[in-house]
Amino acid sequence: MKPENVTPSKISVVRNSLRSHPMQRIACIVFVTFLSTGLDAQNKSAIIMEENAKQGTTDWIITRVFRHPDEPYGQGWHRRKEIEGFVSHTSIKAGETLKVYVSTEPADKYSLDIFRMGYYAGRGGRLVKSFTALKGKTQPTPEEGERSVLECEWEESLSFKIPEDWVSGVYLGKLSTQKTDGQAYIIFIVRDDRKADILFQCSDMTWLSYNRWTQWHSFYDSKTSQWAARAPDNYNVSFDRPYAIYWNLYPAGFEPLTNGSGEFLMTELPLAFWLEKEGYDVTYISNVDTHADGPGLLRGKAWLSVGHDEYWTQEMYDNVVKARDAGVSLAFLSGNAVSGRVKLLPSKDGRPNRIMSMVDRGFDEENLMGSKSYGVGLADWTCATPDHWVFEGTGMKKGDRVRQLVGWEFHGPPLAQGVRNLVVLAEGFVTRYDGTSTNRKYASTIYTAGKGNFVFNAATCWWTKVLAAPPAYMNPPYTFFAEGDERIRKITKNLLDRMIAVKLDM
Repeated sequence: MKPENVTPSKISVVRNSLRSHPMQRIACIVFVTFLSTGLDAQNKSAIIMEENAKQGTTDWIITRVFRHPDEPYGQGWHRRKEIEGFVSHTSIKAGETLKVYVSTEPADKYSLDIFRMGYYAGRGGRLVKSFTALKGKTQPTPEEGERSVLECEWEESLSFKIPEDWVSGVYLGKLSTQKTDGQAYIIFIVRDDRKADILFQCSDMTWLSYNRWTQWHSFYDSKTSQWAARAPDNYNVSFDRPYAIYWNLYPAGFEPLTNGSGEFLMTELPLAFWLEKEGYDVTYISNVDTHADGPGLLRGKAWLSVGHDEYWTQEMYDNVVKARDAGVSLAFLSGNAVSGRVKLLPSKDGRPNRIMSMVDRGFDEENLMGSKSYGVGLADWTCATPDHWVFEGTGMKKGDRVRQLVGWEFHGPPLAQGVRNLVVLAEGFVTRYDGTSTNRKYASTIYTAGKGNFVFNAATCWWTKVLAAPPAYMNPPYTFFAEGDERIRKITKNLLDRMIAVKLDM
């Protein structure tokens, strides 16, 4: 009997048929255990499918899109004082209390609608909680602290306990003022402790590094430079402040729909949308969880680095290496990953892991990912080894290309040394944004780790962009990803299915 045909009633029938003979009883117990295990797996995978069967909506999308008169295209921050907010946790579990901090200027009443992000019949989100007629006030812009860090010591606007029935995921809270045109997001992750096929790690520490709120206060800014700051000149950056409209000149430009959401809507929502559409058993964590809870990574069969996963602590690196060595498969569906080493510091009032400080670029990340992390570079993703099982069902031949898929940052040689069966799946030379050539190559790789598990490296920030185009999809300038690519969907499915199928005894 196949596990998918198992029902509680069938298990009951077998239990009732137990005989008194010892060998018959042992055989029946083994069979019941098999059936129960199949049913447990079926129930586990149903969590995401049942969640996505609930009523979805596109009401999560910001609709009040405008420019301030004093906001030229090249302005590098795009703060929205009409309404701004942040939350007390990067990730939080059911039963814990989330505190929300909001400022409105001018003072205005506002609403807060919270949505879990997923597939939901193509709508991208589900409304889970609403607060109306909240009284707003203008909260102070903080003074600069050590290494120019900005920490908002705002009065709490509201708080609530995360309900027990909230499924792990990324949650957006949409803030809307009553009298002005103010709209913005707050963002947080609901995590759990259950075992799952896939651990989806959000790159929230990289979101934080590029957050320019209030004005030119990202990791890349200092008192002498609005870009290209280097340790020890970088500002420290704090989670205790709103996310401004995302601005990185390229590939985002002016993206008002990102206001308050970091990079999630641009780089990570397409993957979450696709995974939940496909019914994968997925649970969500933050970079901070990877830093603080190494044993928690062993809950998953496959762990995902997503989109733009640039900044890691040494603890993150060590924890992911331990997870790999214990048998967890790793998929770096990302570019420029594991590039900057940072440390997490407590907030001014002692809460852990609320401030991020640059250390160096000192990782040997190729020994984890398979190839090394680099910055800017664009290329077609060109098949190098079509006979590898990753390409099964794609029809790809050597030299076949996925146009423009490599960017805006990439991974390339040198490759990992001393790993089993490292294969270069795709490779080629990258160009600069102006199309001029370079002598730098990208390399997408896969290798087999010690327990028969796998480590895949997509070598591009844009891998997720061709998997799905959720509502409010943001296409990078000069690219044409919105139609997606069925070959990359198939490669991703081949990878995840093979990773999930690895049999481990952890």
